[in-house]
Amino acid sequence: MGRVFVYLGDNGVKEDEMKRTMTTIPFTAGMIDLLGFIGKNKELFDCIIVSDSNTVFIDWILKAAGYHKVFDEVFTNPAAFSSTGYLTVQNFHAHHCVRCPENLCKRKVLKEFLDKQLERGVSYTQVVYIGDGGNDLCPVMFLKKDDIAMPRQGYTLEKKVSQLAKDLSPVECSVLVWSSATDIMSYLKLILKE
Repeated sequence: MGRVFVYLGDNGVKEDEMKRTMTTIPFTAGMIDLLGFIGKNKELFDCIIVSDSNTVFIDWILKAAGYHKVFDEVFTNPAAFSSTGYLTVQNFHAHHCVRCPENLCKRKVLKEFLDKQLERGVSYTQVVYIGDGGNDLCPVMFLKKDDIAMPRQGYTLEKKVSQLAKDLSPVECSVLVWSSATDIMSYLKLILKE
């Protein structure tokens, strides 16, 4: 992405144009309802973002849509505009995971978040992990028996989880595929009823 942002800068794409583009990308079907539901039930859910995007894009999108307060924390690559107007992105952290890109291991982030919460006296009866990319497989493989992985239908994560099952090494957690964020919301409502 660093090379992409240099290319954009070299071609005169400015911060305001990037912001306008990022803040007008429509949300996935049902996502606005899901985020509204989580926001209204914030006392029942801790909600984090672990993304291979960057702080600038995520901040723009969440602020423009008014969903910043839905998320307890955002873990993503630090980014800023340089004095020359180019967007520069740094690696989120260093890690030794061979499955993940060098800038971010989502499993490490999830484990560190859960460990930090445990130190604060917060333990979870269930982790619900929602994702779609290939880099979401590593944290899904970390999930335990009572947890739920929710891969997006037709995307890389679903294909990789399915391949593991075919190879007779399925993930330990339950898997529930989603195509619309309404599917996710329905599951969360079901959890609340139980």
